[in-house]
Amino acid sequence: MNMTKHMPFFAVGVSLASYLPCASAEGFFADSKASMELRNFYMNRDFREGTAQSRREEWAQGFILRYESGYTPGAVGVGVDAIGMLGVKLDSGRGRSGTGLLPVQDDGGVDDEFSKAGATLKLKVSNSVLRVGTLLPKWPTLAANNGRLLPQTFEGAQLQIGEFKPLQLVGAHISDTVYRDQSGSEGLRLNNKNRRFSGTLDGGNFDMLGATYRLGEASDLTAQYAVLGDLYRQQFYGFTDRREGNWGAFLSDARLFVTDDEGAARGGAIDNRAFSAMATYKAAGHSFGLGYQRMSGDSAFPYVNGTDPFLVNFVQVGDFAEKDQRSWQVRYDYDLARLGIPGLTFMTRYVKGSGADVPGAAAGGEREFDVELQYVVQNGSLRGLAARLRSATYRSDFSRDADDVRVIVSYPLSLL
Repeated sequence: MNMTKHMPFFAVGVSLASYLPCASAEGFFADSKASMELRNFYMNRDFREGTAQSRREEWAQGFILRYESGYTPGAVGVGVDAIGMLGVKLDSGRGRSGTGLLPVQDDGGVDDEFSKAGATLKLKVSNSVLRVGTLLPKWPTLAANNGRLLPQTFEGAQLQIGEFKPLQLVGAHISDTVYRDQSGSEGLRLNNKNRRFSGTLDGGNFDMLGATYRLGEASDLTAQYAVLGDLYRQQFYGFTDRREGNWGAFLSDARLFVTDDEGAARGGAIDNRAFSAMATYKAAGHSFGLGYQRMSGDSAFPYVNGTDPFLVNFVQVGDFAEKDQRSWQVRYDYDLARLGIPGLTFMTRYVKGSGADVPGAAAGGEREFDVELQYVVQNGSLRGLAARLRSATYRSDFSRDADDVRVIVSYPLSLL
């Protein structure tokens, strides 16, 4: 999504603030924040079989500039948010492109750089906020991908209502997206990993209503209803709970999606029930997790192309969301601050799936083993600098085997 498309929203906010008396605009400027994130990203995905492109390997530098204003005083507070992003190629080329870091040309080449920007007008009344323009949603039914050089963004409107605590309400209308490795906006489409669906896969607008209710200090209940026009309608029900004591902490997370085709059903017949749950025990720097995920119904799990599906077994490479698939996850984390190295953390997990019904495939098993090491500088002038190493070994009966390595170095700079 380019800045030109968003200029009306940005101009409205700035104009309203500039015409108010200086005291009236005080909150708009005094509460403003600006930051720059520097993100250096190397990725290598080595395919272990097949006759297509054997590997994808790229290295790039990203710059993410964010601005968030405060609100003008009064019954209706007015504010403006803006984001500008630049990606610069450091190493890539034909035969190695396609990692999702950089845009790929028709001939397989890669531009030296790409950019995108957007702005959002926000209006606040009491504890409720309306946002119109560029959005980075993190909802169970729609979560923008931020797992590469630059984040995915969306164009639309979002209303959050916080007047009825402990109940939070949200509604949204989304019309377009800018993928993580593109500059221009596109309409919404259905993800079609492993040829799960048929048809054109092009959808209409995405509309969502949802509510979250907090039960005391430890538990949350969430429900959402979403429609991706002429593709599918989806219900989500979620429960999270955290219990702590001298014995440590126990976290539980259960999620259920119920999805059916909608309207013209451009993606073909969709009928899916996706249940996933994760239980985690934490004590003395150690964390042990066990997850389970099951697909039922007549189709795989549908979600908007480019986004992160809200499933506990959506991991570095696989999502384990094929028709009839069942999968288990075992995970272990350790905080090495316990060994005198604050800021250093370790994670490993293993996910195994079975019973997948995939078009054109005779068998239905897949598995993935992930290892991650991250260090965040805790003090000094480089405080916040993070270095992250991610490795995944993926094997499948119906998709190409792959070894995936990523090195990400990020540094946040506060400008205001």
